[in-house]
Amino acid sequence: MLPLNGVRILAVEQYGAGPFGTMFLADQGAEVIKIENPNDGGDMSRAVGPHFFAPGDSEFFHSFNRNKKSLTLDLSRPEGQAVLRDLVRTADAVASNLRGDVPAKLGLVYESLKAANPKIVCAHLSAYGRSGPRADWPGFDYLMQAEAGYFSLTGEPGTPPARFGLSIVDLMTGLGLAYALLAALTAARATGIGRDIDVSLFDMALHNVNYLATWYLNEAVVTERLQRSAHPALTPCQLYRTCDGWIYLMCNKEKFWPALCEKLGHPEWSEDARFRRFPDRLRNRDLITELLDRELLQRGTSEWLSVFAGAVPAAPIYNLAQALDSPYVAERGLLQTLPHPTRGTYRMVAPPVRCAGEDAPARPAPGLGEHTEALLRGMGYDPSRIEALRTLKVI
Repeated sequence: MLPLNGVRILAVEQYGAGPFGTMFLADQGAEVIKIENPNDGGDMSRAVGPHFFAPGDSEFFHSFNRNKKSLTLDLSRPEGQAVLRDLVRTADAVASNLRGDVPAKLGLVYESLKAANPKIVCAHLSAYGRSGPRADWPGFDYLMQAEAGYFSLTGEPGTPPARFGLSIVDLMTGLGLAYALLAALTAARATGIGRDIDVSLFDMALHNVNYLATWYLNEAVVTERLQRSAHPALTPCQLYRTCDGWIYLMCNKEKFWPALCEKLGHPEWSEDARFRRFPDRLRNRDLITELLDRELLQRGTSEWLSVFAGAVPAAPIYNLAQALDSPYVAERGLLQTLPHPTRGTYRMVAPPVRCAGEDAPARPAPGLGEHTEALLRGMGYDPSRIEALRTLKVI
């Protein structure tokens, strides 16, 4: 039994952040039901390119919606609201990622749903929160990175500001949504009373500035980009050259500096007063870079990884293909094959949370409305009522 078997979550979601969070819940056994508008094509990410398994069947959409069900429902209609309340009676939580002023308009907040189910948890992900001057603002990942300082921290000094290569704020906030929902669900099961709980892209982006924020707020230190993606204080912790590329060393505990010196054949460096402790090495970072480059250029990256294995924290600098084709990824079973109705199969990165004794579920992302009729029948709707809703374009 997966940990969340028996938990039913209604997800009014689109694009990346919210679906990423609810996919974590679905991967652990929750029944995640995507509620999609039948009159506008459903989740907009179904049409996001550039790659499709079939026309209208986006690989981007599949990346965020594994192991879910899809029910079409127009929440802007009174008949749709009636169906929503019936669904809420059977559910544990409602997850949404909409503009901050929209959940209340669509009746997705606790005040609107508690009469149907006083234990319902309403977990909201928005761009800037559901209150305040930006509640009705649209917002996306890269905007948050820009305003929360990420661009100023990414890349080499002297180059234009740069974003992360991933939609990192979407992914972090999606996880925040999953955490918030489960935290509120724990309380609801203990007390019988649900609640609204919120997370926003901007709040999460700023929160994850973390120790850099603490340094600025208390010491007025503005951390900036450093050459070779170096750590602002710990040394050696940066990129170094090898004879065929680059390697990243991360000696972020004192014990790793002597280990590195030993592996390089220079144990005397660890006793040198200029390099003895972190503050000493920080003052002499340029000299250490020169010394380490000189030694590391004698061999290739893969050879050095064999030398350092288990003793010195080190990693190769891979492109995306090299990362996914790595023998270690295969050894760990980190890729998953899923069935597809027209393609046959497709592959994704497997769920990172593992449950001992249980295989991760591997059901493909649902077609638009694929489970509508079965779910409505499960609530006691007879065929004539379902057909009436379909005629009205509510489902």
